[in-house]
Amino acid sequence: MKYVNGRDIFPERLLRQIQKYVSGQLVYIPSREQKRSWGESSGYKRYLWERNRMIRKQFRDGKNVDMLALEYALSPESIRRILYDKREDYMMEYECTLYSAQESARHDQLEEWVHAYLLSDGHNRDFSDGLKLFDRFFLGPVLMPLSLFQRCCGPEENMRWHIGEEWFNRHVEELMQVIRKKGDMMPPLIVHYLIGEGKNEGEFELNDGNHRLEAYRRLGIENYWVIIWITEKAEYDQFMQRYGSYLEK
Repeated sequence: MKYVNGRDIFPERLLRQIQKYVSGQLVYIPSREQKRSWGESSGYKRYLWERNRMIRKQFRDGKNVDMLALEYALSPESIRRILYDKREDYMMEYECTLYSAQESARHDQLEEWVHAYLLSDGHNRDFSDGLKLFDRFFLGPVLMPLSLFQRCCGPEENMRWHIGEEWFNRHVEELMQVIRKKGDMMPPLIVHYLIGEGKNEGEFELNDGNHRLEAYRRLGIENYWVIIWITEKAEYDQFMQRYGSYLEK
């Protein structure tokens, strides 16, 4: 097995965390075989959806539970669950709209929608790949005050991702025209809630939608829909304690 220097592969913040437990030693990190890639998971889900759709059709056509169990090598209890699980009737058909994200969330497929968006209209495969590295909490879409979020991309000197003012303003103006026409058809913003190293208070990190956020603000729109993703259980608990009321509206 090839030796790899942790300084070459881990983010500095993560490396400092690891060094609290071990430093200057060889450490084996097992692969996360139990988590499928999104593409594999999506393909398997479609297979199950097609299989279950056929089981329900054959049941309506007259086959009984025992016959279906024998044909599909499933227990009668599994066949009954498939027949009466309403969630199985839905297979996500992605669109770059708020409604599509809401429908996916309603059928417990919000994570699938996020990856479908990032791999198409979002043009951010690196972000999608990063999200797949660990299990995450995905919440929303939830209507929240835009004042809670700050851009990390723009022409200002303090921005993490600095871009030219002329191009930024032109893109924002184009989005303002689209928003005036489409209203709440625009896709949700994607926001990370995290507790930084050495901190007790969580903070929001806007990952996708910087130009849209600026367009909303210039239009005087105070609230819009966001998808929140969270990694750690402690972060999830803190978010729910402080902002969970927004999910109930």
